[in-house]
Amino acid sequence: MIFVDGVPISTDPYSQGSNALVALMEHSTLVSVSNSLKAIPERKFSVNEESSQERSKKSKWVYVFQREYATVDPALVDFVGTDEATTCVGLVIRNKQNGMTSVAHMDSPNIVDMGLSQMLSLVVGQNLDAYLEVHLVGGFEDVSPNYANSRTRSKSGAKLEGYSYPLCAKIVESMCIRQEKFHIWTFFVLGHNTRRDSKGNAYPIFNGLAVETSTGSVIPSCFDRTSRCPDEIVRRIRVTASYEDPSWNGKLLETYDTQTDQFRIAPCHWTFLQNHMALSRQNFRDSEILLRCSTSPFAEGPDFVNNLRRKDEFLIKHPDWRETFPMNQPRVFERTGDGGWKKC
Repeated sequence: MIFVDGVPISTDPYSQGSNALVALMEHSTLVSVSNSLKAIPERKFSVNEESSQERSKKSKWVYVFQREYATVDPALVDFVGTDEATTCVGLVIRNKQNGMTSVAHMDSPNIVDMGLSQMLSLVVGQNLDAYLEVHLVGGFEDVSPNYANSRTRSKSGAKLEGYSYPLCAKIVESMCIRQEKFHIWTFFVLGHNTRRDSKGNAYPIFNGLAVETSTGSVIPSCFDRTSRCPDEIVRRIRVTASYEDPSWNGKLLETYDTQTDQFRIAPCHWTFLQNHMALSRQNFRDSEILLRCSTSPFAEGPDFVNNLRRKDEFLIKHPDWRETFPMNQPRVFERTGDGGWKKC
């Protein structure tokens, strides 16, 4: 069930989330929150910048990549966040009573149902009446605003255009039909998260978020390469490899161990196809990589191409996944005294 200001959002069981999505987009409280969020300066997380706004180097944070999720204990972690979202959505679910916070980087409607169950397993437990604070940041109008704001679907059942709208509609639909009580505090998606240039091209306003676990405050955020850790490149490869691994079908990628405050990167098996594609892309121009590899090639961040090239270089240098995961064992990282990570 979905609530705003303590009042349930009425839904049409045949709308597949579309009516509830429109109701949330137009809700006066959520519109006001979105307008206020636009005025908040984006917080930059960087291990190398002593003057950055994350308070200090000793702040403990957990970073979530695309298709990953992490549930954190506020007693162990100060911030949890994600970025690099264009058509993806950063989803936050926080238990108001105990502060347990789960963040996911949703990239497809296909992972929403099982992904929500994964996120809720440690946040809710058996207490279906828990007050769950929910925030959504991400996705933008990568489709016509007139279509995205339509209250009805085409009678022909035509496939929804774009990527952001179907994902947002699926998240809302799934929360509507679950028994847990989801209290929406932030709904900064689609039109609320869209800016346009002089030619009318659409871009997301914010690509990321961070949650301050002690208060539940959500801050627009971006992370640099030093703070997207640990094991950045291997985790990026694992996102791509998971599409070929049936054991991950419909699931978010598990990476962080809530109880021990460790990262456990489970083995992933990249195939000959992955290596072949990496070699092929060596000859691509930057513009070709954007057009072939992104769902929103004109809205990606400045480091998108470089990140993909670094991933390809790793695959070419390490074609056999067993070099990275000897004896098929996970790569484990533990917290250091300054809030960083070291490989065990």
